[in-house]
Amino acid sequence: MKPIILDSYLAMIRNGVGANMFRSVYAEVDGKRKDVLYDGVLSCAFFVSSVLVIFGLTKRSHATVDGTVRDLEESGWRRIRKPKPGAVLVWEMRRYQDGSRHRHIGFYVGHGRAVSNDTPTRVLIEHHWKYRGERELDSIWWHRKLYKR
Repeated sequence: MKPIILDSYLAMIRNGVGANMFRSVYAEVDGKRKDVLYDGVLSCAFFVSSVLVIFGLTKRSHATVDGTVRDLEESGWRRIRKPKPGAVLVWEMRRYQDGSRHRHIGFYVGHGRAVSNDTPTRVLIEHHWKYRGERELDSIWWHRKLYKR
């Protein structure tokens, strides 16, 4: 048996739609227990990095987009110009109602579609890869291990 990494990886991503298992990561902050993902509001990086770790494509899971992007760079991922199924998408910085600013991260699954965490519902959704034209991409990432063999 020879595993087909790209097909298995894409299946895991697509099968995650509707899941809320990436909603919470607890840490001690200023001596107090805190859910640093705010019950799923900031779960995008944890989802993406966890899938990547399962397939041996990064070193560890992360709670932030910046940490995930650093790990992509250190793990052999390269920027590409056009998305292809399995690519990691990083969207531009956006200011939220509370004044905080965050980038967003998810996966390109093909045919103009992406899968990422949805902040309002706090679950994984499939959506247009540019959020219906509302959010620009900062970068697109690809790893050579995802080529079909």
